[in-house]
Amino acid sequence: MKKLLMICGLLFSVITFAQAQDGGRQKMTPEERVQRSVAGLSKKLNLNEDQKTKAAAIFLDQMNAMEKARAAGNTDKEARRAEMMKLSEETDAKIAEILTADQKKTYETYKAERKERMKGNRMGQGPKAGGEQ
Repeated sequence: MKKLLMICGLLFSVITFAQAQDGGRQKMTPEERVQRSVAGLSKKLNLNEDQKTKAAAIFLDQMNAMEKARAAGNTDKEARRAEMMKLSEETDAKIAEILTADQKKTYETYKAERKERMKGNRMGQGPKAGGEQ
């Protein structure tokens, strides 16, 4: 009986450790990622319902295209990166088309901030101290 309890405890520890390594997060579905993207954009730009619907369709198209590109199995890292960048730029252009003039200005600022954050993350700096990003 003691051996069984010890094995169960060990198994539980391994499972807990594995989940901690994964951050305990479950993968989000494409629809959940779309909703998160739309919610973030709506928060930044104060989108109306029509804009939210259009943005959701644009983000879903982008995610489907990116998934298709990943599934193609292109092993050339630079070619795959270039394709992803192209898809991202096309999405940005489509999003800009549905925005008002004031929203476009805010969106450009948001994109610049996002680019700087990503640049910092690539250089190993991660988020700035004090919880700023």
